[in-house]
Amino acid sequence: VQLVESGGGLVQPGGSLRLSCAASGFPFSQYGLSWYRQTPGEARVQVATMSLFGYTDYIEAVKGRFSISRDNAKNTLYLQMNSLKPEDTGVYYCGVPALEQWGQGTQVTVSS
Repeated sequence: VQLVESGGGLVQPGGSLRLSCAASGFPFSQYGLSWYRQTPGEARVQVATMSLFGYTDYIEAVKGRFSISRDNAKNTLYLQMNSLKPEDTGVYYCGVPALEQWGQGTQVTVSS
C-alpha cells in the first residue's frame, strides 16, 4: 500500500487549498478512505471520511467548509478545504482505516 499526499502549503485565513492523495497497491474502489489531521502534541484526528459507496462524514469543526471526494479511475482521494482558519493548521494524512495504512502527510499552515 502506498499513499502519497500533496497540495499542502501556507495560506491566509479565509483561503482555500485542495489536497490530493495518490493511492496504489490495493483495490482503491473497494475501500473507505479518510483524511486525518495531526498537530504537535495531539493525537491524529479523522476530519473527513468517504465510504466506498460515496457516503461522507465530517467532524463538526469542518462541516460546510471541507469536502472529501474520490476519483476511482485515478485512484486518487481529494480534500477541498475552503474558508480556512488558523485552527485548521496541521499535518494532513490520507488513510485507509480498514488496512490501518496512512501516507506521509502534507503540512497545511493557515496564518496571516
